Amino acid sequence: MDAGDGRREALDAVAFGMRPAVARPLRIAVVGAAEADEHEVAAAEALGAALAQRGAVVVCGGRSGVMEAVARGAASCGGLTVGILPGDEAEGANAWIGLPVPTGMGEARNVLVVRAAQAVVGVGGAWGTLSEIALAKKIGRPVAVLGPPPAEGLGLTTLDTPDEAAEWACSQAVRRF
Repeated sequence: MDAGDGRREALDAVAFGMRPAVARPLRIAVVGAAEADEHEVAAAEALGAALAQRGAVVVCGGRSGVMEAVARGAASCGGLTVGILPGDEAEGANAWIGLPVPTGMGEARNVLVVRAAQAVVGVGGAWGTLSEIALAKKIGRPVAVLGPPPAEGLGLTTLDTPDEAAEWACSQAVRRF
């Protein structure tokens, strides 16, 4: 069998609803403010490490604050980090992003962040984070927040520790494979 036959076999399997021929890691989006306080930064960094230890890919906006902290935590444990950037240049990503994805879409890239993931965890944040949470809910992604939610009355699952958030996110993502 040559390489072409293998690709055809994999495509046929996918077409018939079978699992992909290549094992794919879980993809968890972590959303939060670019200007985060020290508690949010610490929680995001611990969450990134916990997700990487579970083999999950961390997807985020790729910039500062919560995004940088979660990427640093994941990268420190050997995890893959994907930063979906608002600008046109990969250099706009923080130093902990392994795979920068420049979009040139500005804040509209928020939909790509949550669409790329199988589950979403918010850490702190304000309007940008709320937009990502709303988009995730709208498209049916499981969403929870680590710590206090960015707004009250949203009916979001609230998790107390980074490890609890990582466990929740991975269990939700498995259901969406």
